[in-house]
Amino acid sequence: MSARRQVPVSERKAPQQARAIRLVDAVLEAALQVLATEGAQRFTTERVAERAGVSVGSLYQYFPNKAAILFRLQSDEWRRTADLLRGILEDQARSPLDRLRAVVHAFVRSECEEADVRTALGDAAPLYRNAPEAREAWSAGAAIMQAFMQEALPDAPGHQRALAVDLIEATLRRVGKEFSEQPRASTEIDAWADAMADMLCAYVRSLAGQS
Repeated sequence: MSARRQVPVSERKAPQQARAIRLVDAVLEAALQVLATEGAQRFTTERVAERAGVSVGSLYQYFPNKAAILFRLQSDEWRRTADLLRGILEDQARSPLDRLRAVVHAFVRSECEEADVRTALGDAAPLYRNAPEAREAWSAGAAIMQAFMQEALPDAPGHQRALAVDLIEATLRRVGKEFSEQPRASTEIDAWADAMADMLCAYVRSLAGQS
């Protein structure tokens, strides 16, 4: 059987001039609007170009297909999440468990505030999730948590730290996704985040005790 052809998800070129930068920004803003209102199944380059007020040909100068647009949106979301995690987890003025608790609260609130777009991007993930660019972006984000766990559990075996990273990341993603699928009051978000933080901090604390 022949290998499945990989759809390109990289942008054709990076905009350099101010006009080109404005065009790409307009396309990305329009893409978010189309994604939020139409969903991943009805997302097309034609709809994005029409919403952005540009020609499809102009859009194709920078994005070869809809997968490239969606991957750019997802990459931007991953980058914001990574910056959020890094800013909290690398704060040496706080204890590791305080940082973990803060990450849980920030992540859950972020999931709820951007639920519509995150859900739509999740539906579109099959278009780009196996691309090399997607794997590289995901690895970069995972490295932040790995470095944190090295600090939080310096005496734990490597395989135990790796398991802790996988479990915490999976819990945040899955519980955050399910919890954010319906509107939540701020007090409800805080209550859920507190409960999840208690659970994960207790888990890390138990691993430290075993070490």
